[in-house]
Amino acid sequence: MLKRKSAEDEINLSQVNSDENKNKVFLGAVQEANEGVLASLMKGYTKLQIEDPIRAFHENDLQKIVNNVDYGVLEVLQGTWVSYNSDKDRKMIGSGIHTTIMPSPGTNAGTIPGKYSFDCQEYIEKLTFDLVPGGVRNRGGANEQFCGAVKYDQSIKSVTTVEGQDALQYTPIHEETGMYLWLSDVFNYAATEKTISEDRGIHPVSPLNPNKDLYKSGYQDETLFLIVNDLGQKEYVTQENLNGRKYYEIIAAKELKVGAGQTGQYFIPDYSISRSGVIPHGSTITLLGDLVRNNADEVEDDKKFLFIGPPPFPEGDAAWKYDHLSISRTMGGAGASESDPINLDAPPPAWVFENLNDVNDRGENKIYTQRILADPLYPYSVRPDLRLRDSNKDSNIINYVFIQMSSKNKTGAQGGILNIPFVNRFVPTVEMNTNMWIETVVEDGKEILQLQYEQIIFFEFDFGDDGGTTSWPHIQVNTLRKIEDVSDDQRRLIEEQFFSAKKNASASGCPYHKE
Repeated sequence: MLKRKSAEDEINLSQVNSDENKNKVFLGAVQEANEGVLASLMKGYTKLQIEDPIRAFHENDLQKIVNNVDYGVLEVLQGTWVSYNSDKDRKMIGSGIHTTIMPSPGTNAGTIPGKYSFDCQEYIEKLTFDLVPGGVRNRGGANEQFCGAVKYDQSIKSVTTVEGQDALQYTPIHEETGMYLWLSDVFNYAATEKTISEDRGIHPVSPLNPNKDLYKSGYQDETLFLIVNDLGQKEYVTQENLNGRKYYEIIAAKELKVGAGQTGQYFIPDYSISRSGVIPHGSTITLLGDLVRNNADEVEDDKKFLFIGPPPFPEGDAAWKYDHLSISRTMGGAGASESDPINLDAPPPAWVFENLNDVNDRGENKIYTQRILADPLYPYSVRPDLRLRDSNKDSNIINYVFIQMSSKNKTGAQGGILNIPFVNRFVPTVEMNTNMWIETVVEDGKEILQLQYEQIIFFEFDFGDDGGTTSWPHIQVNTLRKIEDVSDDQRRLIEEQFFSAKKNASASGCPYHKE
C-alpha cells in the first residue's frame, strides 16, 4: 500500500478536492515547477511499512477525513477518455486492437479438441471515470480504512470495412461498468468509553462469580491468571498483579477496556489499487495491483513511482514474449519459442502462407496458429501491445506511472473471477491481467495526459490431443486521451458513435459476428 508522505498532506488536501482550486493545484502550480502533473502528484507517496506511524481515528475527525479523501494517482483519471489515433492518415480508424479466441461451432468439451475461432479487429472506445465524493469507509473494529473510489463506464465498438464499399461500420462489442479503489488511509480506532457503553451488549459480572471483586468496573473486562500465592494457595490475579509469577490457567476477558485495540497487528494492505467490474457476457472481476516501483539508482526516493521518458516496448526478436502474445505456449507456440523467436517487426515467415501438412508441419504446431500470423492486422494480431508502441513513436512522452493488476497474484491477497453457468461450462474465464500506463505528453507546448492499457484475459476450453488443458488469450489494447485533447475529427466521431440519442440495436459480442 502507498501512503501520503505525511499526515499534514492528508489534512491539507481539501483544496485539491474543490472545483475552484483543482486546476490550480494540478496544472498551474505544477507547470510553474516545470515537472508535470504526475511528477508533482507522486512526490507525495511512500510505501507503508509496519514501523510507520498509524493515525488514531476519532469520531470528531470524520468529516475532515471525508473532505480529504485520497484517490492517489486515480485522481487524474477523472473525466471522459476516448480513442486517440496518432496516425493522421488513419484518424477515423480504431486505435484499439482486440484479439478473441472462441470455441469453434460444433465443438464441445470432450469432443474434437482444440478447434477455435479467431478474430482480430480494431476498435474505438469511450471510457469515463467519475470520482465518488467522500470516499468509502471500511470499518474493521480496531482497524479502519478509507478508500478513494472511482467509478468507470466503458463502451467499445469495433471498426470494420463494409464489404464492397469504402464506408466503415462501427459495431458494439463490449460494455463494462465498475469501480477502482485507491486502498489507503489506514487508521487505528481504539475502544472508548462511548463505544464500549453503546456497543456493550453483555451482562455485568454475576454476583455468583467467585472472582467478582477483581472486576473493578463491574464487567468482565480483565484477563485473570491462576497462580499459587506465597501461602501455597491457588488464586486468580489480574495482569496488573501478576508481577512475572508463573501462571497455570487463564480466564479471558469478555469485555473491552478503554484503549483496547491500541496494540497488536495493524492492517497493512499488500496492494494499493483494486478494480471491480461487471461484464455483460456473464463475468464479474476483482483485480488487485499496485504502482510499479522505479528501482533505478539515480531516482530520488520521492519519485520512485515515476518513470522518466516513454514506456519501453520491445523491437524485433525481443517482442516474442508469451505473456503478451495472443498465442500461448499451450497452443504450440507457432513452432517458435522465446529462445528461437519469430521477429514480429519483419514480414511473417513463409510457412504462414503455405499449405501445411504433416511433412512441413510436424506436430501440428504451425497450422494451429497459422491464421493468427496471416491476419491482415499482423503483427498486432500476434502481439497487440505493439500498437501501443507504434502509437507513441511520434509522441513526446516525458514521464509515466505504471500500474499492474491481476485476478491471480503470485503472492498475497487474491482477486478473482465469477462466471454465470453458461460461461463457466463452455468458456471458463480463469485469469485476467491488466497493465496501465498514465503518461504525460508534451504537445505544442502543452502538457496533456494519455492513458494506455493492455488487458489479457485467459479462457480455458477443450484440450489438446494429449488431453492437456489449453489456455486461450483474449487481449485488448488501446491508447486514450481525454475528449478535449483529441482532434476535432476524432471528437466528432466519438460524439456521433457514443453520445448520439439513437440506440444501436446490435447485439454486444466479443467480438460481434455478422450472419
